[in-house]
Amino acid sequence: MSEDLTHIISDANSSMSKALKHLEFELSKIRAGKASPNILDGISVDYYGNPTPVNQVANVSALDARTISVQPWEKHMLPIIEKAIMGANIGITPQNDGNIIRLFMPPLTEERRKELVKKCNVEGENAKVSIRNIRRDAIEQIKKLQKDGLSEDIAKDTEQEAQDATDKYILLIEKHLEAKEKEIMAV
Repeated sequence: MSEDLTHIISDANSSMSKALKHLEFELSKIRAGKASPNILDGISVDYYGNPTPVNQVANVSALDARTISVQPWEKHMLPIIEKAIMGANIGITPQNDGNIIRLFMPPLTEERRKELVKKCNVEGENAKVSIRNIRRDAIEQIKKLQKDGLSEDIAKDTEQEAQDATDKYILLIEKHLEAKEKEIMAV
């Protein structure tokens, strides 16, 4: 029985860790005023019939604090990449000079900063919901084992472990959101 409980808790911790990593990835895509090639993560282009991430068909780099350059390895990809960036609706209009695409980050207004903070909070809330769902699933598995003969004390202790893990990850989410908010609101 204890092996089952250990497995339930380790699975829950692993899933919660993945939810936190997903939040970190989503927050990295939300720009905080400075140019980051991560803003193009998740944007795919049609490359010989296959959806391919932009960073696999072009060199994506930050030229300075406000400019990202996208230099395709094949010149015919320029309009395709430009169209994909426009379609991704990231709030930046690409500038195509025939050789490379430049993305100029506009300075953030106070209103735009508040919108970005709200977007971060939505991502954080989604992560918290994922963490709570993982806890719920773990507790359901524990209750199922309790019906199969697990003692009530051991079940309660294991449920408390699941709750402690949940509290730990929710606190980490709060810290990530707080740090991102400071980054966004810094002028």
